[in-house]
Amino acid sequence: MLRRLKFGLMAMLACAAAQAGNIEIRRTADGIPHIKAASWRDLGQGYGYVQAEDALCTMSEAFTTFKGRRSLHWGAANRPAHESMMGRSSNLEMDIFFAGFLTPELIQQYRQEQPADLQALVDGFASGFNRYVKLARKLGKVACANEPWVVEVTADDIYRRMYAATLSAGYARFIPAIVNAAPPGANKQADSTEQPSLRELLAQTIGNQPGIGSNAIALGGDVSGKTEPVLFGNPHWFWRGPDRFYQAHLTIPGKLNVAGVSFLGVPVVMLGFNDHVAWSHTVSEARRFGLFDLTLSGATSYRVDQQVEAMQTRTVTVPLRAADGKGRSVNRTLYFSQFGPVVDLGARAPQLAWSEQKALAMRDINGENFRAFRTFFYWNQARSLDEFVAIQKREASIPWVNTIAIGRDDARVWYGDIGAVPNAPDDLRARCATPVSTAFAGLDASTPVLDGSRGECDWLNGASAAQAGAMPAARLPGLFRSDYVANMNDSYWLTNPAQPLEGYARLLGGEREEPSLRSKAGHRIAASLLARAPLAPADVMHSLGEQGLDARSLAAQQYKQPLLQAICQRGEVEVTRDTETRKTFDTVRKVPLDEACAVLRAWPDSANAQDRGALLWEQFWARVERIPDEERFSVPFDPARPLETPAQIRADDARMAQSLGAAVLAMQAAGQPLDTPLGRDLFAGEGKDHVALYGGCHQGGYFTVACRLLGSKGLTEDFIGNSYLQLVRFNERGAVAETLLAHGQSETGLDNVTRNAGLQDYAAKRWRAFPFHDAEVRAATVSRTVLTP
Repeated sequence: MLRRLKFGLMAMLACAAAQAGNIEIRRTADGIPHIKAASWRDLGQGYGYVQAEDALCTMSEAFTTFKGRRSLHWGAANRPAHESMMGRSSNLEMDIFFAGFLTPELIQQYRQEQPADLQALVDGFASGFNRYVKLARKLGKVACANEPWVVEVTADDIYRRMYAATLSAGYARFIPAIVNAAPPGANKQADSTEQPSLRELLAQTIGNQPGIGSNAIALGGDVSGKTEPVLFGNPHWFWRGPDRFYQAHLTIPGKLNVAGVSFLGVPVVMLGFNDHVAWSHTVSEARRFGLFDLTLSGATSYRVDQQVEAMQTRTVTVPLRAADGKGRSVNRTLYFSQFGPVVDLGARAPQLAWSEQKALAMRDINGENFRAFRTFFYWNQARSLDEFVAIQKREASIPWVNTIAIGRDDARVWYGDIGAVPNAPDDLRARCATPVSTAFAGLDASTPVLDGSRGECDWLNGASAAQAGAMPAARLPGLFRSDYVANMNDSYWLTNPAQPLEGYARLLGGEREEPSLRSKAGHRIAASLLARAPLAPADVMHSLGEQGLDARSLAAQQYKQPLLQAICQRGEVEVTRDTETRKTFDTVRKVPLDEACAVLRAWPDSANAQDRGALLWEQFWARVERIPDEERFSVPFDPARPLETPAQIRADDARMAQSLGAAVLAMQAAGQPLDTPLGRDLFAGEGKDHVALYGGCHQGGYFTVACRLLGSKGLTEDFIGNSYLQLVRFNERGAVAETLLAHGQSETGLDNVTRNAGLQDYAAKRWRAFPFHDAEVRAATVSRTVLTP
């Protein structure tokens, strides 16, 4: 009786709040805010308020970063504590970059390119953030509230944050190489970070570490037998830091009803659903930047069509933290060509250094792309799949991800890598190649490297393109299907194996190349459901939910038995070198294999928390993968059979046994028993309250991703894994969704795991029905806040 009275009163208060034009924030047991307002500005204010309430310190640090003020507060030589899309360059390098590229003039232009309603949303978001800053200082309950870097923000701070995110697959990947570029003979600054090889850097599309990616599968009417598609989306993303996801539900009655996730500091839903469409993203293989091989005429001039062009310079001043309290600063000069900034890659590849004769310039297509977040804004309001796709093609702005989408009452499902991409088709690359282009192709065949001494070699301009130098949407891959589409971070080619997408430019990711084991696992999931069709949409959703969190390794399922059968006859193996760590041992190591073989035979081929053998297999398979495919398998990859080949692993190759021996040595060196349960190493929290987790690195064919370094305990600062997961379908009322936010809402949630509902649900593989319709929200509300505008 009391509960009915309580929620009846809450319903009356909600009605009164709406009539009064107030901002209503209702939170459910998982901490997700459901925000309702009467205007775009008020909705933004509510969203800025709740994000600050849950992540004030993280957001304040991020706003400081994008203003170029890290050195002032944390010292020039230090680095951010958390990994992000921007990497972890030194504070000084990041300050120079953001101050030099996110100029007031550019931010003003960025704002002007946004529709008026989105501008109002951003203005409100800044106001709501500031409102909580004032409250936090008054309450004194937030640890960072009185720090000098926790300050009120303006709308420009929000635009900086939005624009910076679009640069993540281009300029932001090369911050040290851009800000430290200087002519030969100048007093060059050394890059602050340990330098992986250029090949290793280019192997990642976003950030500086493996594991960032996603799974997305959309099943159409051929599976359900109806016009009721089902979407599964699961980004593998950051669990900490400025780029982690924040989940919310945003409503303006009669105008907007959308739910999903945003990056912290972003006021629109970037991945989610409304009553008419649902969408997810996976990191794309397409290149969003290109290089130009400059022929120099003097230290800071270059030739274009026989004319000498002087490089433009931009001096950046960065304030520093001084121990004596006196103000100090550093000045740094950035160099620009007509193509873009000069970049010195000599620290990663000496042959690509700025020399007396040559230099490289970089152009990022997203440097001139101000449309990305207005696309999300329009998608939030889309009323059909056709409208959703039309927006994507018109704006062609998505900066570095593929899109998988479904629509209500529509049997089709959609895949598109239609976004901002350089218009550098293969014929342009062929006629504009230089020796540097050829050398670079050996590292990365997708990145265009063009002759900067010829004006005709700049990216092409097309009348139908959304911006200068961008590839027109008609030349970018997209596909409607009624059975399924899927992407697990390989290129567009095998979106659906029954209809490979071919004939596109090489910089879009490549074709007729072997898919990853994780991609093969995803296609197996889709094919298994298609084989059982027709299935009720609710059953499709349930099965996707189970298989989407299945922690089995496809590599183990396919190759473990033949490997053990060949290797375990030996009893012992001699190891001289570890191919994973590249360490050569001083003496030959004789490694007994009986225990390792027993552990792996008993292991159920999965990486659940209790599984013994998952850690050993991960180390073993990482070393097996170092063996080239053509030497590892008897049957090579065949583009005509992409999901079945390569096949027949050469288990009797001596390197297989050596790989297992090296894995044993690595675990012993890390102090780990070979049968260590996965959850003893992979967990959140501390002591008796810790929460054991599950999953493995995608290289091992794990569809459920949770990747960390050997020997690391718990969640490291750069941990990447399943983050926001959603299952969405539609019925006669609209969206029906189940979601998980693996890391939880609060920035302190991973330090207080017993109160982290999202983490607890994820660890238990317990999908949570999302209350989307107003009556559902009312029934699920556990707290309510009303803000007056």
